[in-house]
Amino acid sequence: MHARHVPETVFFRWAIKELAAAFACAPTTDAVLAAREQSPADALAARLFREANVTTLLVDYGYQTDETWSHPELSARLPCRVLPVLRLETLAQALILRHDTFDAVVDAFVAAVEGARAAGHVGLKSIVAYRTGLAIRPTGRAEAAAAFGPVKEQARRDGRLRLAVKPLNDYLVLRALEIAERQALPVQFHTGFGDADVDLLGANPLHLRPLLESGAYRHAPFVLLHASYPYVRELGYLAAVYANVYADFGLANPQLAAEIPTALRQLLGLTPTSKVLYSSDASQIPELYWLAARRGRWGLGVVLDELVGLGAFTGAEALGAARRILGGNAADLYGVPWP
Repeated sequence: MHARHVPETVFFRWAIKELAAAFACAPTTDAVLAAREQSPADALAARLFREANVTTLLVDYGYQTDETWSHPELSARLPCRVLPVLRLETLAQALILRHDTFDAVVDAFVAAVEGARAAGHVGLKSIVAYRTGLAIRPTGRAEAAAAFGPVKEQARRDGRLRLAVKPLNDYLVLRALEIAERQALPVQFHTGFGDADVDLLGANPLHLRPLLESGAYRHAPFVLLHASYPYVRELGYLAAVYANVYADFGLANPQLAAEIPTALRQLLGLTPTSKVLYSSDASQIPELYWLAARRGRWGLGVVLDELVGLGAFTGAEALGAARRILGGNAADLYGVPWP
């Protein structure tokens, strides 16, 4: 896929042309790679973040590898504020490897989530969509405890763990939601498309409706990521109907390339502009953050210009919506200072 097909995507071709203009080189992959190698990683990242006018990163370190920068390194090397988000499934995996009993794991998990805000985390993040799907069902402690034994045995045998056992996944997510409800702590959910190991049918955000209808988590903001693509309209509906649902269109931006305005039109068909959040879902290389900022502003500008032309917005209203979507809404939701 990477060698043969990715270079034939609209996003890749568009990215090479934009980066070639930024690096003042020929619009070819080899030329862009050669040009970027002329700058040290720190200098390249600092330059691209300044050009993109990125003021804040909310980072889920569950995607970290041996080659990515740690939180202190990011904070020191980037010209912007860097704030962490706590990934629940990665936390649970580490605790299962560390503790021998179900009770010890749950106690440590609850303590970490309860202390997340005090530790500097601005929100929680769940990738349960990747593991066992978004159809999270009520799960009792006894059922989760029964599922723990084989999981712990696998962890002992392999020395590592990918937690994908539904009773355990659902039980831990629900415990985290109880804490988020008490603390009004935002919870991000992966929804929609992603890597090949996500079951797209199980990643439809409509599966979350029973949780939203229960009323048990009305004070916990649900931030549904990636525009839920291809379930963009479903996401727009949920954000329009439930006061605590927010629509984040990272990953769809910039990956959808020329289709970014289409996704934003579908979101804004129902979703209040006060509940739409820009993000990049970028990782690993600074160019992705830069490209997302450019594509996100461009796509939003296209749609807002159309709404002004239709007479739905005045120019001032469109600019106000842009400011909210590109940062103000997220700043309010996560409690981050904003100009």
